[in-house]
Amino acid sequence: MTKIKGILIPIGGNEDKGHREDERTGLEFISEGILWHVLNEAGGVNANIVVIPTASSVPVEVGQNYIDAFAKLKANNVQVLDIRTNEQAESAQSLEALRTADCVMFSGGNQSKISDIIGGTLFHDILLNRYKNEAGFVIAGTSAGAMAMASQMIAGGSSTESFVKGAVLMKSGLGLIPELTIDTHFIKRGRFGRLAEAVAKHPSILGIGLAEDTGLIIKNCNTFEVIGSGMVIIFDPRKLKHNNEEILEEGTPMSLTNLKTHVLANGDKFNIKKKKIKVLPLQEPFV
Repeated sequence: MTKIKGILIPIGGNEDKGHREDERTGLEFISEGILWHVLNEAGGVNANIVVIPTASSVPVEVGQNYIDAFAKLKANNVQVLDIRTNEQAESAQSLEALRTADCVMFSGGNQSKISDIIGGTLFHDILLNRYKNEAGFVIAGTSAGAMAMASQMIAGGSSTESFVKGAVLMKSGLGLIPELTIDTHFIKRGRFGRLAEAVAKHPSILGIGLAEDTGLIIKNCNTFEVIGSGMVIIFDPRKLKHNNEEILEEGTPMSLTNLKTHVLANGDKFNIKKKKIKVLPLQEPFV
């Protein structure tokens, strides 16, 4: 397999997708340094940042929020691409902005809008090519923008119907990291059930549950480090001994056995290929 040279930074988000006011102000994770990490990985304050609020229902406000937030970090080379159609994704302006970007950042909102509008376009092809072949090229995304990174993308589903078939809706994402499926707002919204069903449907991939105000820095599509103030839950289904998801009717409780689970926090590292964990020593202070 060709070594991936780019960097992914999925973020668990903290905006409530159902409330417009939260989409306008949902950048509090900056205070915990996550946006600083995005900027640092992209090359620092002079990095060319392209924000894509395609997922949002209020893209103009969200785009401006990112411009303001990056400006607080003394980064002023920030451009917003308000892409709402396939045609806009393939416009000369959009493609040129993508080709010259050091970092592309997808906002929160509805992840299906990202896959429907960006997926399968020339923009998507260039994004994939740059991610695979250009060292230091960063793709970041919060909430929906993080979930859209997967090949098997969680597109929605119930959080309250825990551990029953039909709790999760799946569709094709951007295919940036086929080894993972990602869910966000994971702790606050109780999404354990739908991530469990996601890995039951696709037991060859890892399920990643990102708490709010929490992210991952994934390098070479191989190893990630946890950043932010919350937790990351990993569901590893590779050695499931029992999985009855396939034979059940929707609404029926599932049973899974030997579903390996890890809980990681700031500074902990995980090797995606080898499934090995490196955690901070117990005496290590939280920074």
